[in-house]
Amino acid sequence: MAELLSHVLIAYALATIVSWRLEWVTRRWVAIAMIGALIPDVNRIGMFVSDATLEAVLGVPVGLDAIHTLGGTILLAGIGAMVLTTQHRRAFGVLLAGALSHLLVDGVKAYADGAAGAWLYPVTWYRHPTPSLYVSSDPMVLVVTALGALVVAACDYVLRERGAVTQP
Repeated sequence: MAELLSHVLIAYALATIVSWRLEWVTRRWVAIAMIGALIPDVNRIGMFVSDATLEAVLGVPVGLDAIHTLGGTILLAGIGAMVLTTQHRRAFGVLLAGALSHLLVDGVKAYADGAAGAWLYPVTWYRHPTPSLYVSSDPMVLVVTALGALVVAACDYVLRERGAVTQP
């Protein structure tokens, strides 16, 4: 769970920083970017429901591993954009941006074999070597991302109080 929260906090910080420059990125769109950061981990539903159960319910073979790839996130961001709002294109872009922040951060974490997952599928199956910047189970990852999000939130508050950022 700490890694999932870290991805949401990273998306919050990045979207908030972008909102300082782009007027249309309101707090609502920051929240949507945070939801987008959750998209790649939808494959974790397999921890609670087996593939066989999903196959029985849906009537088709199911494999959830492809969700944690570029193709899977594009597909789910498209579905989410159609459900989420009337501004479908903007919602798709913001959801995808949040999901891409998740995939990029996962692309630099430590893996046992030294290569990241095939997260660039369907573009390529290539598993690039990872710099192993962090271990996802390390609690310090959450501490660092929480502190970073707190600094961004404080800066956002100060900028809004001074009138440098004029958004509701």
